[in-house]
Amino acid sequence: MKNFDWIIIGAGITGSALSYELAKQGLKVLLLEKDPNYDNATRYSYGGIAYWSGTDDVSIKLCQESRQIHHHLSEELGENTEFRELDLMLTIPVDKDPQTIAKNYQKFFVQPQLLTPQESTDIEPLLNPNAISGCLKLPHGHIHPQKTNNAYLHAFLRLGGTIQYEEVTQVLSQNQTITGIKTNKEKYYSKNVVICAGGLTRSLLKTLGITLNIYFTHSQLILTPTVDISLKSLVMPAILNRLDIEEQSGDSEFKSLWNRPSDEIISDVMEPGAIQFLDGRFCLGQISQIRTNPQAKIDSHLAEKTIRQRVGKILPALQDLPGELHHCLVAFCPDSNFLVGKIDSLTGLHLFSGFTSTFVFAPPLARRFAGWVIEDYQKMPSLL
Repeated sequence: MKNFDWIIIGAGITGSALSYELAKQGLKVLLLEKDPNYDNATRYSYGGIAYWSGTDDVSIKLCQESRQIHHHLSEELGENTEFRELDLMLTIPVDKDPQTIAKNYQKFFVQPQLLTPQESTDIEPLLNPNAISGCLKLPHGHIHPQKTNNAYLHAFLRLGGTIQYEEVTQVLSQNQTITGIKTNKEKYYSKNVVICAGGLTRSLLKTLGITLNIYFTHSQLILTPTVDISLKSLVMPAILNRLDIEEQSGDSEFKSLWNRPSDEIISDVMEPGAIQFLDGRFCLGQISQIRTNPQAKIDSHLAEKTIRQRVGKILPALQDLPGELHHCLVAFCPDSNFLVGKIDSLTGLHLFSGFTSTFVFAPPLARRFAGWVIEDYQKMPSLL
Protein backbone atom coordinates (compact mmCIF):
# COMPACT_ATOMS: atom_id res chain seq x y z
CA MET A 1 0.00 0.00 0.00
CA LYS A 2 1.16 3.52 -0.84
CA ASN A 3 0.56 5.58 2.29
CA PHE A 4 1.05 9.31 2.83
CA ASP A 5 0.42 11.78 5.63
CA TRP A 6 -1.25 14.18 3.19
CA ILE A 7 -2.49 13.98 -0.40
CA ILE A 8 -2.87 17.22 -2.37
CA ILE A 9 -5.02 17.33 -5.52
CA GLY A 10 -3.86 19.90 -8.07
CA ALA A 11 -0.37 21.28 -8.75
CA GLY A 12 -1.14 24.87 -9.64
CA ILE A 13 0.24 27.56 -7.36
CA THR A 14 -2.19 26.65 -4.54
CA GLY A 15 -1.31 22.96 -4.52
CA SER A 16 2.41 23.45 -5.06
CA ALA A 17 2.73 26.08 -2.31
CA LEU A 18 0.73 23.98 0.16
CA SER A 19 2.64 20.78 -0.67
CA TYR A 20 5.93 22.58 -0.11
CA GLU A 21 4.87 24.04 3.24
CA LEU A 22 3.58 20.67 4.50
CA ALA A 23 6.73 18.86 3.36
CA LYS A 24 8.82 21.55 5.08
CA GLN A 25 7.20 20.39 8.33
CA GLY A 26 8.54 16.89 7.77
CA LEU A 27 5.28 15.37 6.53
CA LYS A 28 5.08 12.70 3.82
CA VAL A 29 3.15 14.41 1.01
CA LEU A 30 1.80 13.21 -2.35
CA LEU A 31 0.88 15.82 -4.96
CA LEU A 32 -1.44 14.66 -7.75
CA GLU A 33 -1.75 16.56 -11.04
CA LYS A 34 -3.65 15.34 -14.10
CA ASP A 35 -1.82 17.53 -16.63
CA PRO A 36 2.01 17.43 -16.85
CA ASN A 37 1.86 20.56 -19.06
CA TYR A 38 0.11 22.53 -16.30
CA ASP A 39 -2.54 23.91 -18.65
CA ASN A 40 -4.24 25.80 -15.83
CA ALA A 41 -5.02 29.20 -14.31
CA THR A 42 -1.52 29.51 -12.84
CA ARG A 43 0.08 29.18 -16.26
CA TYR A 44 -2.20 31.81 -17.78
CA SER A 45 -2.04 34.27 -14.91
CA TYR A 46 -0.76 37.85 -15.06
CA GLY A 47 1.25 37.10 -11.91
CA GLY A 48 0.17 40.25 -10.08
CA ILE A 49 0.44 40.56 -6.30
CA ALA A 50 -2.08 43.12 -5.03
CA TYR A 51 -0.63 43.51 -1.55
CA TRP A 52 -2.42 46.86 -1.29
CA SER A 53 -5.85 45.22 -1.42
CA GLY A 54 -6.49 44.36 2.23
CA THR A 55 -9.76 45.71 3.61
CA ASP A 56 -9.88 44.35 7.17
CA ASP A 57 -7.48 43.16 9.87
CA VAL A 58 -7.30 39.61 8.48
CA SER A 59 -6.73 40.48 4.83
CA ILE A 60 -4.33 43.34 5.67
CA LYS A 61 -2.22 40.97 7.78
CA LEU A 62 -2.20 38.40 4.97
CA CYS A 63 -1.16 41.06 2.45
CA GLN A 64 1.74 42.09 4.68
CA GLU A 65 2.80 38.47 5.20
CA SER A 66 2.57 37.87 1.45
CA ARG A 67 4.82 40.79 0.60
CA GLN A 68 7.39 39.59 3.11
CA ILE A 69 7.28 36.03 1.74
CA HIS A 70 7.65 37.10 -1.90
CA HIS A 71 10.64 39.33 -1.12
CA HIS A 72 12.57 36.28 0.13
CA LEU A 73 10.92 33.45 -1.84
CA SER A 74 13.55 33.13 -4.58
CA GLU A 75 16.26 32.69 -1.95
CA GLU A 76 14.17 30.24 0.07
CA LEU A 77 13.18 28.06 -2.89
CA GLY A 78 16.55 28.29 -4.62
CA GLU A 79 15.12 29.53 -7.93
CA ASN A 80 14.30 32.97 -9.32
CA THR A 81 10.56 33.77 -9.16
CA GLU A 82 11.30 37.09 -10.94
CA PHE A 83 9.67 39.01 -8.11
CA ARG A 84 9.64 42.77 -8.60
CA GLU A 85 7.61 45.78 -7.60
CA LEU A 86 6.10 47.96 -10.29
CA ASP A 87 3.32 50.47 -10.86
CA LEU A 88 -0.22 49.19 -11.29
CA MET A 89 -2.07 51.55 -13.62
CA LEU A 90 -5.85 51.19 -13.30
CA THR A 91 -7.40 52.88 -16.31
CA ILE A 92 -10.62 54.89 -15.95
CA PRO A 93 -12.87 55.00 -19.05
CA VAL A 94 -13.09 58.35 -20.79
CA ASP A 95 -16.83 58.59 -20.04
CA LYS A 96 -16.46 57.97 -16.28
CA ASP A 97 -15.75 60.51 -13.53
CA PRO A 98 -12.30 59.81 -12.03
CA GLN A 99 -13.25 61.12 -8.57
CA THR A 100 -16.24 58.78 -8.40
CA ILE A 101 -14.15 55.76 -9.42
CA ALA A 102 -11.42 56.70 -6.94
CA LYS A 103 -13.94 56.60 -4.08
CA ASN A 104 -14.45 52.88 -4.75
CA TYR A 105 -10.85 52.30 -3.69
CA GLN A 106 -11.07 54.05 -0.33
CA LYS A 107 -11.79 50.72 1.39
CA PHE A 108 -8.27 49.41 0.70
CA PHE A 109 -5.50 49.95 3.23
CA VAL A 110 -3.19 51.42 0.56
CA GLN A 111 -4.80 54.36 -1.20
CA PRO A 112 -4.25 54.92 -4.94
CA GLN A 113 -2.91 58.09 -6.50
CA LEU A 114 -5.34 59.65 -8.98
CA LEU A 115 -3.59 60.74 -12.19
CA THR A 116 -4.69 62.84 -15.16
CA PRO A 117 -4.38 61.35 -18.66
CA GLN A 118 -1.15 63.30 -19.20
CA GLU A 119 0.32 62.18 -15.87
CA SER A 120 -0.70 58.62 -16.74
CA THR A 121 1.15 58.64 -20.06
CA ASP A 122 4.20 60.16 -18.39
CA ILE A 123 4.39 56.97 -16.31
CA GLU A 124 3.16 54.57 -19.02
CA PRO A 125 3.86 56.01 -22.49
CA LEU A 126 1.96 53.21 -24.28
CA LEU A 127 -1.38 54.37 -22.83
CA ASN A 128 -3.76 56.21 -25.16
CA PRO A 129 -4.59 59.47 -23.31
CA ASN A 130 -7.70 59.98 -25.47
CA ALA A 131 -9.23 56.70 -24.26
CA ILE A 132 -9.06 57.43 -20.53
CA SER A 133 -10.21 60.13 -18.11
CA GLY A 134 -7.34 59.23 -15.81
CA CYS A 135 -5.66 56.38 -13.94
CA LEU A 136 -5.35 55.15 -10.38
CA LYS A 137 -1.73 54.27 -9.58
CA LEU A 138 -0.88 51.73 -6.90
CA PRO A 139 2.28 49.91 -5.82
CA HIS A 140 2.04 46.32 -7.00
CA GLY A 141 4.06 43.14 -6.78
CA HIS A 142 4.71 40.83 -9.70
CA ILE A 143 6.21 37.38 -10.23
CA HIS A 144 6.51 34.96 -13.14
CA PRO A 145 3.67 32.48 -12.42
CA GLN A 146 5.18 29.39 -14.06
CA LYS A 147 8.67 29.97 -12.68
CA THR A 148 7.26 30.52 -9.19
CA ASN A 149 5.14 27.39 -9.45
CA ASN A 150 8.11 25.35 -10.68
CA ALA A 151 10.29 26.74 -7.88
CA TYR A 152 7.76 25.53 -5.29
CA LEU A 153 7.55 22.11 -6.98
CA HIS A 154 11.32 21.63 -7.19
CA ALA A 155 11.77 22.67 -3.56
CA PHE A 156 8.97 20.26 -2.59
CA LEU A 157 10.75 17.40 -4.35
CA ARG A 158 14.05 18.23 -2.64
CA LEU A 159 12.24 17.91 0.69
CA GLY A 160 11.23 14.35 -0.21
CA GLY A 161 7.79 15.08 -1.66
CA THR A 162 6.21 12.93 -4.37
CA ILE A 163 4.46 14.13 -7.55
CA GLN A 164 2.36 11.81 -9.70
CA TYR A 165 0.80 12.95 -12.98
CA GLU A 166 -2.46 11.04 -12.75
CA GLU A 167 -6.12 12.01 -12.91
CA VAL A 168 -8.14 11.68 -9.72
CA THR A 169 -11.21 9.56 -10.35
CA GLN A 170 -12.48 9.09 -6.79
CA VAL A 171 -11.95 10.36 -3.27
CA LEU A 172 -12.07 7.28 -1.06
CA SER A 173 -13.85 7.28 2.29
CA GLN A 174 -15.33 4.93 4.86
CA ASN A 175 -17.75 5.79 7.66
CA GLN A 176 -17.59 9.51 6.77
CA THR A 177 -13.81 9.47 7.05
CA ILE A 178 -11.26 9.99 4.27
CA THR A 179 -9.12 6.94 3.46
CA GLY A 180 -7.36 7.98 0.27
CA ILE A 181 -7.54 8.67 -3.45
CA LYS A 182 -8.14 6.57 -6.53
CA THR A 183 -6.62 7.76 -9.82
CA ASN A 184 -6.79 6.44 -13.36
CA LYS A 185 -3.69 4.37 -12.55
CA GLU A 186 -3.40 3.68 -8.84
CA LYS A 187 -4.80 3.91 -5.31
CA TYR A 188 -3.09 6.03 -2.66
CA TYR A 189 -3.96 6.04 1.02
CA SER A 190 -4.05 8.88 3.51
CA LYS A 191 -6.22 10.18 6.32
CA ASN A 192 -5.88 13.71 4.96
CA VAL A 193 -6.76 15.04 1.49
CA VAL A 194 -6.70 18.66 0.32
CA ILE A 195 -8.52 19.73 -2.84
CA CYS A 196 -6.57 22.44 -4.69
CA ALA A 197 -8.17 21.73 -8.06
CA GLY A 198 -9.04 25.28 -9.10
CA GLY A 199 -11.95 25.41 -11.54
CA LEU A 200 -12.59 21.67 -11.14
CA THR A 201 -12.98 21.90 -7.36
CA ARG A 202 -16.76 22.27 -7.53
CA SER A 203 -17.30 19.15 -9.65
CA LEU A 204 -14.94 17.12 -7.45
CA LEU A 205 -16.83 18.17 -4.32
CA LYS A 206 -20.10 17.26 -6.04
CA THR A 207 -18.96 13.63 -6.39
CA LEU A 208 -18.80 13.60 -2.59
CA GLY A 209 -22.26 15.12 -2.18
CA ILE A 210 -20.77 18.39 -0.93
CA THR A 211 -21.91 21.79 -2.17
CA LEU A 212 -20.01 24.95 -1.29
CA ASN A 213 -20.02 28.47 -2.72
CA ILE A 214 -17.14 27.84 -5.09
CA TYR A 215 -17.60 28.33 -8.82
CA PHE A 216 -15.51 29.02 -11.93
CA THR A 217 -15.22 31.26 -14.95
CA HIS A 218 -13.98 30.36 -18.40
CA SER A 219 -11.05 32.75 -18.76
CA GLN A 220 -9.48 33.65 -22.11
CA LEU A 221 -6.40 35.76 -22.85
CA ILE A 222 -3.67 36.22 -25.46
CA LEU A 223 -0.06 35.22 -24.84
CA THR A 224 2.59 36.70 -27.11
CA PRO A 225 6.16 35.64 -27.85
CA THR A 226 9.03 37.92 -26.88
CA VAL A 227 8.67 41.32 -28.58
CA ASP A 228 10.70 44.54 -28.68
CA ILE A 229 7.95 46.84 -27.37
CA SER A 230 8.39 47.77 -23.71
CA LEU A 231 5.53 48.19 -21.20
CA LYS A 232 6.69 49.79 -17.95
CA SER A 233 3.69 48.96 -15.74
CA LEU A 234 0.88 46.50 -15.21
CA VAL A 235 -2.26 47.92 -16.83
CA MET A 236 -5.76 46.90 -15.74
CA PRO A 237 -9.20 48.57 -15.77
CA ALA A 238 -10.21 50.43 -12.61
CA ILE A 239 -13.76 49.09 -12.97
CA LEU A 240 -13.52 45.32 -12.49
CA ASN A 241 -16.84 44.05 -13.84
CA ARG A 242 -15.56 40.49 -13.40
CA LEU A 243 -16.01 40.84 -9.64
CA ASP A 244 -19.64 41.84 -10.20
CA ILE A 245 -20.49 38.71 -12.17
CA GLU A 246 -18.68 36.59 -9.58
CA GLU A 247 -20.79 38.10 -6.80
CA GLN A 248 -23.98 37.46 -8.79
CA SER A 249 -23.10 33.77 -9.08
CA GLY A 250 -23.81 33.39 -5.38
CA ASP A 251 -27.35 34.77 -5.71
CA SER A 252 -30.15 32.25 -5.20
CA GLU A 253 -31.50 32.72 -8.73
CA PHE A 254 -28.12 31.75 -10.20
CA LYS A 255 -27.23 28.90 -7.83
CA SER A 256 -29.71 26.49 -9.40
CA LEU A 257 -28.08 26.99 -12.81
CA TRP A 258 -24.85 25.44 -11.49
CA ASN A 259 -26.68 22.16 -10.94
CA ARG A 260 -27.37 21.87 -14.68
CA PRO A 261 -24.05 22.10 -16.59
CA SER A 262 -24.56 24.08 -19.78
CA ASP A 263 -22.48 25.71 -22.53
CA GLU A 264 -24.75 28.77 -22.42
CA ILE A 265 -23.03 32.05 -21.58
CA ILE A 266 -24.77 33.38 -18.46
CA SER A 267 -22.44 36.36 -18.00
CA ASP A 268 -19.60 37.70 -20.12
CA VAL A 269 -17.02 40.35 -19.20
CA MET A 270 -14.01 41.67 -21.10
CA GLU A 271 -11.23 43.45 -19.19
CA PRO A 272 -8.60 45.24 -21.31
CA GLY A 273 -5.25 44.98 -19.60
CA ALA A 274 -1.65 43.95 -20.19
CA ILE A 275 1.49 42.80 -18.43
CA GLN A 276 4.95 42.20 -19.89
CA PHE A 277 7.21 39.60 -18.31
CA LEU A 278 10.95 40.14 -17.94
CA ASP A 279 11.63 37.98 -21.01
CA GLY A 280 9.58 40.35 -23.20
CA ARG A 281 6.42 38.23 -23.52
CA PHE A 282 2.97 39.74 -22.92
CA CYS A 283 -0.35 38.66 -21.45
CA LEU A 284 -3.12 40.66 -23.12
CA GLY A 285 -6.70 41.13 -21.92
CA GLN A 286 -8.98 38.78 -20.06
CA ILE A 287 -12.44 37.57 -21.00
CA SER A 288 -14.34 35.97 -18.12
CA GLN A 289 -17.44 33.94 -18.97
CA ILE A 290 -19.85 32.21 -16.62
CA ARG A 291 -20.70 28.87 -18.24
CA THR A 292 -21.69 26.07 -15.90
CA ASN A 293 -20.14 23.30 -18.02
CA PRO A 294 -16.40 23.09 -17.29
CA GLN A 295 -15.92 21.37 -20.66
CA ALA A 296 -17.74 24.06 -22.66
CA LYS A 297 -16.20 24.97 -26.03
CA ILE A 298 -15.33 28.61 -26.62
CA ASP A 299 -15.23 30.68 -29.80
CA SER A 300 -11.48 31.30 -29.97
CA HIS A 301 -11.64 33.48 -33.09
CA LEU A 302 -14.24 35.81 -31.60
CA ALA A 303 -12.45 35.95 -28.24
CA GLU A 304 -9.12 36.91 -29.82
CA LYS A 305 -10.75 39.56 -31.99
CA THR A 306 -12.55 41.05 -28.98
CA ILE A 307 -9.42 41.15 -26.83
CA ARG A 308 -7.33 42.79 -29.55
CA GLN A 309 -9.94 45.46 -30.24
CA ARG A 310 -10.49 46.36 -26.60
CA VAL A 311 -6.81 46.30 -25.61
CA GLY A 312 -6.03 48.32 -28.73
CA LYS A 313 -8.20 51.20 -27.56
CA ILE A 314 -6.22 51.58 -24.34
CA LEU A 315 -2.80 50.40 -25.56
CA PRO A 316 -2.76 50.87 -29.38
CA ALA A 317 0.79 49.60 -29.86
CA LEU A 318 -0.17 46.18 -28.48
CA GLN A 319 -3.26 45.48 -30.60
CA ASP A 320 -1.54 43.64 -33.45
CA LEU A 321 1.26 41.87 -31.59
CA PRO A 322 1.73 38.22 -32.61
CA GLY A 323 0.16 35.88 -30.11
CA GLU A 324 -2.23 33.03 -29.44
CA LEU A 325 -5.45 32.79 -27.46
CA HIS A 326 -5.48 30.52 -24.43
CA HIS A 327 -8.33 29.30 -22.24
CA CYS A 328 -8.55 27.97 -18.70
CA LEU A 329 -10.93 27.67 -15.76
CA VAL A 330 -10.54 30.10 -12.86
CA ALA A 331 -12.07 29.26 -9.48
CA PHE A 332 -13.73 31.93 -7.34
CA CYS A 333 -15.91 32.39 -4.26
CA PRO A 334 -18.60 35.08 -4.53
CA ASP A 335 -18.61 35.87 -0.81
CA SER A 336 -14.98 35.38 0.21
CA ASN A 337 -11.38 35.91 -0.91
CA PHE A 338 -10.78 32.15 -0.61
CA LEU A 339 -12.04 28.87 0.85
CA VAL A 340 -9.38 27.41 3.13
CA GLY A 341 -10.01 24.89 5.88
CA LYS A 342 -11.45 21.52 6.85
CA ILE A 343 -14.81 20.01 5.90
CA ASP A 344 -16.13 18.49 9.10
CA SER A 345 -18.87 16.45 7.42
CA LEU A 346 -16.15 14.23 5.93
CA THR A 347 -13.28 13.83 8.39
CA GLY A 348 -9.91 14.36 6.76
CA LEU A 349 -11.17 16.36 3.77
CA HIS A 350 -9.82 19.88 3.30
CA LEU A 351 -10.13 22.71 0.80
CA PHE A 352 -7.54 25.22 -0.40
CA SER A 353 -9.11 26.94 -3.39
CA GLY A 354 -11.31 29.75 -4.71
CA PHE A 355 -8.75 32.52 -4.31
CA THR A 356 -9.60 35.99 -5.62
CA SER A 357 -5.95 37.14 -5.51
CA THR A 358 -4.09 33.85 -5.53
CA PHE A 359 -0.52 35.16 -5.50
CA VAL A 360 -1.38 37.42 -2.57
CA PHE A 361 -3.19 34.96 -0.34
CA ALA A 362 -2.00 31.45 -1.26
CA PRO A 363 1.64 31.69 -0.03
CA PRO A 364 0.87 33.03 3.48
CA LEU A 365 -2.18 30.79 3.90
CA ALA A 366 -0.21 27.72 2.81
CA ARG A 367 2.28 28.55 5.55
CA ARG A 368 -0.52 29.05 8.09
CA PHE A 369 -2.23 25.81 7.01
CA ALA A 370 0.94 23.83 7.64
CA GLY A 371 1.25 25.56 11.02
CA TRP A 372 -2.29 24.54 11.96
CA VAL A 373 -1.55 20.93 11.01
CA ILE A 374 1.60 20.75 13.14
CA GLU A 375 0.80 23.06 16.04
CA ASP A 376 -2.96 23.28 16.57
CA TYR A 377 -5.34 21.57 14.15
CA GLN A 378 -8.35 22.95 16.02
CA LYS A 379 -7.44 26.46 14.84
CA MET A 380 -8.03 25.48 11.22
CA PRO A 381 -11.30 27.03 9.95
CA SER A 382 -14.29 24.73 9.41
CA LEU A 383 -16.06 25.20 6.08
CA LEU A 384 -19.04 22.96 6.78
